[in-house]
Amino acid sequence: MDGITALIVDDSSVMRKIVERSLRQAGIVLAQVFEAGNGAEGLTVLADNKVDLILCDINMPVMDGLEFVKSLPAVPNAKNVPVVMITTEGSEAHVVQALSNGARGYIRKPFTPDQVKEQVIPVLAGKS
Repeated sequence: MDGITALIVDDSSVMRKIVERSLRQAGIVLAQVFEAGNGAEGLTVLADNKVDLILCDINMPVMDGLEFVKSLPAVPNAKNVPVVMITTEGSEAHVVQALSNGARGYIRKPFTPDQVKEQVIPVLAGKS
């Protein structure tokens, strides 16, 4: 897999860097990484940029991850872009809601690079 462009949406800049590092440790080659501190910032990034993958937290100020994912079908640069939720919200209700809003994968924090690989590679391959 060569050079994907990813958008990481999380209100913690430290967590965004951890997610990026975990993607690299999982063997995913990143050509470019965009970052956003909440869903509204993520939509702003997507207004001007195309990405291959979106990784998104749920609990964020301004616009949470569930609302962000739900709004993606109306964003031309986000159509058919796979979304993987990475969050501490591990309840089955949150998983179901995230998947019904359009997410294709779900990773609970804390996570390992192997868990990122197990969830993200199939999503990128269109198998999830």
